[in-house]
Parts: sequence; C-alpha cells; structure tokens
Amino acid sequence: MRPYVPLTVKSNFSFLEGASHPDELVEQAVALGLPAMGLCDRNGVYGVVRAHVAAKKHGPMKLLLGSELSIGELPEQLFASLPAGPSTRGTRSKPKPPNLEARGSVVVLAQSRAGWARLCRLLSIAHSRGPKGQALLSLDELAGTRATGIYNEAANTPATEAVGDGLIALIRDPEHVPVLAEAWGRDRVYALVSRHHQAEELAREDAIRRAALRCAVPLVAATDVLYHSPARRPLQDVLACVRAGTTLGEAGLTIQANAEHALESIHAMRERFADCPGLLDRTLEIAERCQFSLDQIRYVYPGEHLPEGLSEGDHLRKLTLAGAARRYGGVIPSDVTAQLERELQLIAELDYGGYFLTMKEIVEFCRREGILCQGRGSAANSAVCYCLGITAIDPVRMDLLFERFLSRERAEPPDIDLDIEHERREEVIQWVYQRWGRRHAAMVANVIRYRARSSVREVGKVLGLPQTTLDRVAKLLGHWGANIDAQLLTNVGLDPAQPVHTHLLRLSAELLDFPRHLSIHPGGFLLGSDPVDAMVPIEPASMEQRTVIQWDKYDVEDLGLFKVDLLGLGALSHIRGCLKLLREHEGIELEMATIPADDPPTYDLLSRGDTVGVFQVESRAQMAMLPRLRPRKFYDLVIEVALVRPGPIQGDMVHPYLRRRQGKERVEFPHPKLERVLAKTCGVPIFQEQVMKLAIAVADYSPGEADQLRRDMGAWRSSGRIEQHRERIVSRMVANGIDADFAERVFQQIRGFGEYGFPESHAASFALIAYVTAWLRTHHLPACACALLNAQPMGFYSVATLVEDARRHGVEVRPVDVRVSDWDCTLEPRTIEGGGGGPRPQDRFAIRMGLRWIKGFHQADATRLLDARAARQATDLARAPADPQPARPWTSRGELRANTSPWRDLDSFVRDAGLQQKPLKLLAEAGALEGFDRSPRPLGDTTSTRRDASWAVRGSLARAGDRLPINANASARQPAFARLDHNEAVNWDYRSSLHSTRGHPLELLRDELRHHGLPDAETLDTLPNGRKVRYVGLVICRQRPGTASGVTFCTLEDETGFVNLVIWKQIFEQHSILARTAIILGVTGRVQRAEGVTHLIADELWEPKLAAQPEGTRSRDFH
Repeated sequence: MRPYVPLTVKSNFSFLEGASHPDELVEQAVALGLPAMGLCDRNGVYGVVRAHVAAKKHGPMKLLLGSELSIGELPEQLFASLPAGPSTRGTRSKPKPPNLEARGSVVVLAQSRAGWARLCRLLSIAHSRGPKGQALLSLDELAGTRATGIYNEAANTPATEAVGDGLIALIRDPEHVPVLAEAWGRDRVYALVSRHHQAEELAREDAIRRAALRCAVPLVAATDVLYHSPARRPLQDVLACVRAGTTLGEAGLTIQANAEHALESIHAMRERFADCPGLLDRTLEIAERCQFSLDQIRYVYPGEHLPEGLSEGDHLRKLTLAGAARRYGGVIPSDVTAQLERELQLIAELDYGGYFLTMKEIVEFCRREGILCQGRGSAANSAVCYCLGITAIDPVRMDLLFERFLSRERAEPPDIDLDIEHERREEVIQWVYQRWGRRHAAMVANVIRYRARSSVREVGKVLGLPQTTLDRVAKLLGHWGANIDAQLLTNVGLDPAQPVHTHLLRLSAELLDFPRHLSIHPGGFLLGSDPVDAMVPIEPASMEQRTVIQWDKYDVEDLGLFKVDLLGLGALSHIRGCLKLLREHEGIELEMATIPADDPPTYDLLSRGDTVGVFQVESRAQMAMLPRLRPRKFYDLVIEVALVRPGPIQGDMVHPYLRRRQGKERVEFPHPKLERVLAKTCGVPIFQEQVMKLAIAVADYSPGEADQLRRDMGAWRSSGRIEQHRERIVSRMVANGIDADFAERVFQQIRGFGEYGFPESHAASFALIAYVTAWLRTHHLPACACALLNAQPMGFYSVATLVEDARRHGVEVRPVDVRVSDWDCTLEPRTIEGGGGGPRPQDRFAIRMGLRWIKGFHQADATRLLDARAARQATDLARAPADPQPARPWTSRGELRANTSPWRDLDSFVRDAGLQQKPLKLLAEAGALEGFDRSPRPLGDTTSTRRDASWAVRGSLARAGDRLPINANASARQPAFARLDHNEAVNWDYRSSLHSTRGHPLELLRDELRHHGLPDAETLDTLPNGRKVRYVGLVICRQRPGTASGVTFCTLEDETGFVNLVIWKQIFEQHSILARTAIILGVTGRVQRAEGVTHLIADELWEPKLAAQPEGTRSRDFH
C-alpha cells in the first residue's frame, strides 16, 4: 500500500490550538511508517527546530516546514504606515495597534532555502502590525500584487517581489484559489480537500473542487492534524475553550465534533480517500518537491569594521596582545604567550574571530558609558577573553581548562555570557540594535510554559469549577513542592473520585509544559551578517523597542548559531550603587578592581555566615556552609560558591572535602596523575573542569572527548547519553589503579553535574563579585544596605528582611518622608549635634527609605513630587539671605528641623506637589506625611498619626482648589482620630509598604510568646545540641532542592535573627498545607548544632494561636 504525507500538521506551538508536542507528532509519524510530515503551525515556525531534532532522532523521516498564514483585510491607514523592516513596539505603541481579524488562511510550505527566507519575511511582516500574539496578511500581499513590505535592502524601501518563488500554497478557501493561482502560478498552488467525517465538509469540498477545476489547480488530500493520538482530543477541547474564553458546557461549535484530527495510519487514510486515491498520491509529490531542511541554514556572523589592511584574525591578535601587555604590566609571561598563541590559532581555524571582536566592542561601550559589566561562565577559561577585558579571571594563573570553552571537537560555537548591571542593561540592548541594525539583530525568545498552578487554573475554569476552589488548589501548589495528584485535591477538601475532579487531574497533568506564550530570553541576541529575518521570523516583543525571533535558546543551540548573552545582574547594580554612595557621602573613590584583596575582616564576616545580601553566598545553605569551610583566601571562596550545588552533593564530595580541609581526614590522591588535577581541592573533585581533566588523566579521554563528556553531563536526563560513559570511565580508572568505590563516586558526581554542573571558571567569576559585596558589607554597611534596597528585586530576601538585618547590625533605618525621601533609598547623617558620630559607618549614616517602597505609588507621581520639592527649595534659597554658618537641618534625633522643611505644612505640600487624591492617600497611609504633624511627642514615642493625615489630605485638596469627592464637605471639621499605637503602626507599615522601620512583627508579640515559653532566635542559638524546643517564627524563605530527597529547608525569622528549619519529607507531607502556606509557623523540634551551625529539626508543625496576626508579610519560595 502506497503511503501518504500529512501536510497540514499543527503542534502545541500553534498556541492553544494543537494538542501535542512536535516530538510527539514526529515520533508517531515514524511509528505509522509515514515517509514525511508537514509541520505548519499557525503564523509561526516556533516548533520547527524541535521537530527537526526529533526527526533526526526517531527517523529517518523527511520534515516539510511551513506555516498556516492568517489572511484578512488590513485597514488602509495601517497598510500605509508599514515599516520597511521589522517593526518595534516603540514605533507603534501610540496609538495602540488595532486588533486584526482573520477571515481565512493559507498553508505555505518552503520548497527551498530561498522560499524559507520569503516565508520568514512574510511572517515577520504579519506580526509587525497588530497586538502581540496577532498576525495578519492581506491576500493581495501574499499574492504579491501589492507592496509586501519584504525588505529590499539595496533600495531601503518595501518592494514588490515574486513572493511565491520557492514556496507552495495549500488553499482551503475557494476565493483564494484564482488569486494565488494567477499570481504564484498553477505549479505552486494546490487546493486542499479535507475530510474529518463531518457532514458540513461535503459542501466545502464541492466548492473547493469547483474552484480548482475552473483554475486548473490540482487537488490534494489532507486532514487538519491537531494531535498525535485521539486520546488528546479532550485536551484539544480544553485548549479551544481557553482560546475562546468559554467553558466546555457553553462551548458549542468552539470545539471539534469528533476525534478525527489525529495522525492517521496509511490504511485509514487510504480508506478515507478510497474514492480519489490520486489525491493522497499527490501528497507524496509535494513532499518530493519540498527539499528545504534546516540543515541548509548557513549562519554567517556579522563582519566587523576592521582597520585598513587588517584581517579579522590580525585585528583580534593585535588587540589581544595589547591587552595582555596591560594585564601583565608590559611583560607577558611565557606560559601566557603560549596559551594565547594556542587559543588564537584555534579561533582563526574555526573562524570565530568576529564573535570575540563583537564582545569586546560591547564591553568597550559599557565602559565608555560607565556601565559595570563582567564576562562569566566558560568564557573565563579563555586567556584571550581575559586579555581583551571581557572577563576578570586569569585562567592561566588559575590553571583553567580552555577546552571547557572551545575545542576542535565541539559541534557548537563558544558561549560568552556578559553580566551587566541590571538597571542599565536596556541601554546596552538598544545600542546593539543601533550598532548592527534591527534586521541584523534580534533577541532570542523564551517560551513560557504551563506550570502546575497555571494549568490547574486554566483547566478548572474550562470545566466550570468555582474560582474559590481553584484558588485553594493553586495556593497549595504554590510555585513548587506539590504534584497534581489525588492527594492534592484531598488536602483542599475535594473528592478525587468525582468525575470532574478526575478530569481536572488528568487534563492539568497533560497541559503541563505546553507552550503558553512567547517571551524574551533574559539577554540573548542573535546577530547575523545576512538579515536575521531571512533565517527566522522576527516579531515585536511586549517591551518597548524590543524585537524577538521565534526560536528560543535551545533552538539556537541545536542549530549551532551564535548567541550573544547580555544578562542583567542585580549584584552589579548593587555594587555600582554602593560605590556611588561612598563617593558622594564619604569622598571615597573605588572601583571593583581597586577594592583591597585578602582582607581579613571580610573573611571573618564570611566565616561567620553573616552574609545577607552578599552575592551567591546569602542562601541559608551557603550561610550554613560558610562557618564550616571558613574561607581565608579567594580560592576558598571559589570553592564555597561551587560546593553547595547538586554536582558535589550528589557525588558525595562535600563531606570528604570538609573533613580533609579541617584536618580530620588525610589528603590522598587515588593516582599520581590526579595530584595536579585535585590538589587545590584536597583530592576531591568539585568542579566540572576537574572531571574533564580527570577523564583525560586516568580514563584516557582526549580533550575533545572530555568536552563531549561535559556536554553529555548536561543532557543526561533528556538523552541518557551519560550512561554510555559509565563503563569506560569506571573500568579505565580501575585499570589505572584507582579504587572502584572512588571511581563510582566520581561517576555519580558527573551525573550530578547534569543537574547543575558548576565550572570552576564560573565559580571564580561569581566569587569575585561575592568578595566585593562582602567587603562592602564589612566596611561600609549603611551604603551597602542602602544600595541593596535600591537594587531590588534581586537575591533571596524581601525588603522587610533586608531592613531588619540592617537594624540588627546597628544601622538606623528611617521611614519614608515626603520632605526628604527620594524615589530610591538614600543616606543621611546620623548624629549631627554634639559631635561627628562614631568610628563605624553605621554610627555616622542612616538609611532613609525611598518612595519606591510605597505599594501602588507610581514613579511618575514620585517624579512630580520631587520636581515640586526641588522647585520649592530653589525658590527658598533664592529668597534667603546668605548665612556663613547655616543651621544644620537635622536634630540629634534624626528629625528634620521645621524651619528647614521645603514645605511649612500639609496644605503647602499638597498645593505644590499637584498629586491626585489616590497617591496622596497612599502617602498618608504609609506614614510619609507624618512629618507635618507638629504636636509634641516624647522621646521614643513610636505612635502614628497617619489616620489624621489620611483624612487631612481631603481638606488640603479642597483648599488647593481640587474638586471634592462626592458628598464631601470642605468646611467640615476634621474628626479627631486616636493615634495608632506601636503595634498598629507596624501593621500599617507592612500593609502599605511590605516592611516597617519601627520593628519586627514578632517583636510586637514577644511578651505573649515569652509567656508561653517560646524562645527567640537568639536564645534558641544558645541551646544545647539535642534540646527539644518549641519555636514560633515568621517564614521568609522556603527551599526544596531536587538533591535533598524531599527535605524542605525553611528560614524563620524574628526580631533577633534567623532560625534554619529542616522539615523531613514525612513531616512535610503530614502538615503539607501548613508547611506550604503558613506565614507565622509554630515548630516543635530538636536543636542540632555542628561546626558552629545551628538547625532546628522539625518533629511537628502547628499554627500559633496569637492575639494578633501580622499583616502584609510573605515568604520567598525557591526550588
């Protein structure tokens, strides 16, 4: 029996239309014995690389690539403003682009590489004109009878081209047949006869047959495939309802009438088209005509603007050697020269010089603009990168393995990740667009997928479940830590045996990992010498002035394309902000490179684990490791960064390393060849490069084979390729005289690296930033904490925890005050009268919280307020006589003197600021207007008048001439409200700004807790090992690492510090709702103390019955 080819297959990358992954469709097609398959997702080629990879894996099977293009009428004014090249959101964000209505579609297949380029350009144009997620072409554009907007690079204008060259059109709508047959030629156009056993198809088939006959266009058989198996039909119904915003009960014709949209067997299709077998044969003809494959994409990296007479390689060599001279003080060591020569030769051989020149150019732009940046990852293994100034770690001195970065055997380009201070990364991104042009530069996509909570919510809505029920389920799921199973439903009081709940579980599980929508990679750019949209469609992103390709980073890697990674790193913004504060307030000029190295007080701080806000070592796991490792030099910190990772943990290398480091176990090397590889880490392999060097030294791997091992380490879960190395590694190590147990542990560590292998170069790059942030915390805590607050969101901890940590370390944190607060937090003098402050920075400076921390208060309103304040101060300064000894603006209590305030009272503030009632109300509720209260207040009084202020702004607005709220009386006497007491004020703080400068929520309850015999964190830390104890704390962080065998780690906090809580799997499951959702948690457990670190091991969890519950607090939960 002759086979057939399904030509119109949609995957789940048609977004809420197809109900199978591309690889599922390919695998099923191969199982059915089909020689080829046409993947044609709607308005995109998002899934083609996955299908391409799957076809190679499961084949041989030919993959036809195309897309189903939405066709409709375009408004004339929209058409007249079509851009010459790919559009950006910024060029059309005002007015908002109209919704585009499709009235039909045409399936287009690529016959050749040129046809693929035309298809990608058509898709780029279709996406350039509507809201995100919508795409539309007019029939005239597709026919080529009207300017298509396909870019004519020579003329720099839109031009009419032979759009159909290299393409085949498969047409469903009879009215499209004559237009495209005339424009494209009858040899490129086929009329589709689709059969799904539906009665209404008879009339459609008759109409398409008559249109094809009139135009002499051949017919071809098809089924519109939406899933690989009929079992996915219910999920496809759910997706259709989600797309339409309806429920299954109200879906009507929204869902398909039957399950006839699956991939069919050859026998079933021959039976379905038994009356016209030639139509099925024609699918084979089309498959033979389509000769395009993604393997034909030849990527050419953009050439650089080179000095006259120099090649790319010559220019790179010249810049590298000049940089080496600067790095090594004019005399380049011989080993460095040899390494540079080896690297430069390989870079030239592989034709990668342009990539290095591009990264240097980006780094130079950052430095010209004063933007902190630093290369990291495997690029730090390269001496060329170090000498070009891209990375900051000397790989020769650290004996890093270059092959981890680049080798002849690698089938992938090098990867240079550039960390950039996150608040200024957009400047760099826009410069890249400007430097290379929008048709030659686009950001890589990030596919947002359905996770547990989103899948349960979507499926539950379609099934008609109450929103309150779905909220309970989703809350319990959280972002981690729960499976979509019967126990989940039981925990929220639902009966898993009810049919609707059974459907909820099954369909939610099936929807997991489906693509939901397209987003942007954190910083990945695709740059091309040829236009990028001739290789992959480009579409506008949601963010202003951003464009994104339709492939994600895995697609780019699978095709071997270069990706430039410009990643935002909050720690660099933190450092930049801190250095700026030191320069402005203390006159200290520092850069990262000039911060003193090997500072004993800094290593003392690290050894205590006092590292809130210290990059990479602030998690509770790292804080617990630091007192055990007790770093005293930079390389110790490199090890610390890498040690609390799945690789060393799963390989059981952590405890042996610590015992050897502490002198409790002898340092031995299983083989003399391993001494050089493992000497730095006490004979225990910790880093990815060490595993590669070990394979070279004692398992007889070549450097290229070791790199293949490294890549297989990263893909072992998905590919299983790592198992191919097991016998070779273990047997050869044993043959070389190495203990079999050690060899097996090494292999288990290699598997662990598949979870999260940390290269030594990566750890060293991160350790450098960790050291800098630790030094700043040690010597300049107020500036460090202030800058950390301004760099949020980043790191592990909430603003409330950061404020409490600063206060516990003696830093005064002052509340938001409209008279002095900026948008960001700022430093203020702490003691002015009667002396110049103490020796420590925290004795001399206080932190003033910024307006940014008021919930709902917009930056535009803050700018209006700050502009008004600056104008008022300028006016007052111009009027005031010169004073040779001006009065200090601050009292010894850190309060602004009344006569130095920019506003006399609330009325003058409201009049000048020009804010509406809503932002004024937010300011009042946050206590930012309390400075206008002139009533006498005793020292230490922490009550609040914000109730009065919330009411008073209404009268001030009326007096400023603003319209009064309905039924308000401007002349009404303001009621007298009782002051908020301290406890109430703290709760108002948390409600309005998620933190309080007055105290910790549990501080308010300490007397009650003490009455019940419950200690604080500081007391718990002094209890003996094994002591049974009950404790109540605020949950600020939950972690459940995949390497922890189901153990959950929680960080609890009170006004005195932190408690490390360990919840074993059984206890967690017994108290799962409480463990996942509690804000205030009660624990009965045992104190465990070892090597200076205290943990509380939970035996029971309970909900404290407190007189008052703190408000506005929440935890940060991580995998």
